[in-house]
Amino acid sequence: MDLDPSVEQRAIVDVFGALADRFAPLDRLREREPGGFSPELWEQLVAMGAPGMGVPESAGGAGASMLDLALAVEALGRRLAPAPLVEHAVAARMLAVTSDDVPAAIVDGADIATVALRPARDGVARLVPAGAVAAHVVALDGEELVLVTSEPGALIENLASSPLADRALGDGDRRVLATGARARAAHAHAVDEWRVLTAAALVGLGLGALAIGVRYVTEREQFGVPIGSFQSLQHGLADVAVALDGAQLLARKAAWAFDGDHPDAAQLAGMAFLFAAEQAQRTAARALHYHGGYGFMEEYDIQLFYRRAKGWANVVGEPAREYARLADLRYGECTAAVG
Repeated sequence: MDLDPSVEQRAIVDVFGALADRFAPLDRLREREPGGFSPELWEQLVAMGAPGMGVPESAGGAGASMLDLALAVEALGRRLAPAPLVEHAVAARMLAVTSDDVPAAIVDGADIATVALRPARDGVARLVPAGAVAAHVVALDGEELVLVTSEPGALIENLASSPLADRALGDGDRRVLATGARARAAHAHAVDEWRVLTAAALVGLGLGALAIGVRYVTEREQFGVPIGSFQSLQHGLADVAVALDGAQLLARKAAWAFDGDHPDAAQLAGMAFLFAAEQAQRTAARALHYHGGYGFMEEYDIQLFYRRAKGWANVVGEPAREYARLADLRYGECTAAVG
């Protein structure tokens, strides 16, 4: 297993990073709040073929690997890029597996697609990521895995300024993709892919927060010297930097596992997601606190990272439930129910 990016994969990181820097710089991110979506950035992603890059070539996509996708979204996450590439890529890949006819508008990104992470309740998919901007939603509704095409839902404002929305699965055009055990398995696989890619995005977020923290402590002076010269701050930043390296390695290993259909892929997805979420939040919090009181001010970029580190991770549910789920996967269904 070699997780060191190839020359081509390093080019993916550079291209996606440069695109986000040009079309969604941090100083304009606030303009996209609270909706958390940049049509201009999405248009550029469409132009470069990003929405369909993870779709198999047989379905009209570019056939990129999960590791390729993870590197792309890590670069976007580092810039807090307001575009739902994770959700769209997961939905498009699921459609390629469950349907013989993947809409061309989804493959090329003309229409945004997303996946409901939890089964619907009373015919409504709740808190769907990108549900406020997506035309298509793939969801598990009872025993059916469905593709519903309808108007985007009303934005539910949230800590991370993400385009969350509830989606009624009885509205619009409804197409059944699979039923029964096959539907449940396909949905579970897709949510695990979401965990992997979100883990990569959270690693990127953590790296972005770390860069801001390092820059601030080298510029801010106290007692006539940069506060970054204080050993306690150096140790604090070194600790989170090392932990982020581990989170990055784990996220890439999880992506590698999905590319190779490894039997532990689902476990690795859960591990990568939880560890990346923990380290992204820890890094953002530390960088924010090293800013002192300034860190909590809206004028400072670090609070953008701090809010999203918490919000991105909580979309799938309470962390305690995710830990319990992972324990069940690893050790069998022996954990107590988490309220």
